[in-house]
Amino acid sequence: MQLEDSVEVRQVNLVVSGPGRRVISDELDIHATEAEMMVAELIGRPSKKIIIFHPGDIGAAIASGSYPVDAMVIIPCSASTLGTLASGSCRNLVHRAADVCLKEGRKLVLVPRETPLSLIHLENLLKLRQAGAMIVPAMPSFYHKPADIEGLVDHFVYRVMDHLGLAHSQQTVWHGDAGSV
Repeated sequence: MQLEDSVEVRQVNLVVSGPGRRVISDELDIHATEAEMMVAELIGRPSKKIIIFHPGDIGAAIASGSYPVDAMVIIPCSASTLGTLASGSCRNLVHRAADVCLKEGRKLVLVPRETPLSLIHLENLLKLRQAGAMIVPAMPSFYHKPADIEGLVDHFVYRVMDHLGLAHSQQTVWHGDAGSV
């Protein structure tokens, strides 16, 4: 790893599936056709630390267990992706990279957002948890007293970062309330 101003520089490998692009378009009102432009809109600027892979490129570096990856997050993780991963099959690079994390014993964080969950969804989640994936549903917490939706989203993202072992600037640990009984 390189160091830049005493901060560890990390590479982020990004794969956005077709359905993922649709979610970004519908929910975040980002309609960029080029992946680099989409990233710039998502984070507010271009980034050289983000390496973008096409979802159809199952021969990409991240599709191999020999490629060094610390962890992977699928956010949001559709019920379709849950089912694909739980069955051990791969239809695209998202699936293959996640499968590699499972087989190599690397951190895999799945953020399902379906509601309600069917019995099939729950069985797939259980199977993936038993295979080593961390299941982190997109559920807000309120103990940090968020002022708005952005505060809820930010706190959730920081909690995902906690599960990855990534340092961040926010307090996400509940220390209890000494005044309650």
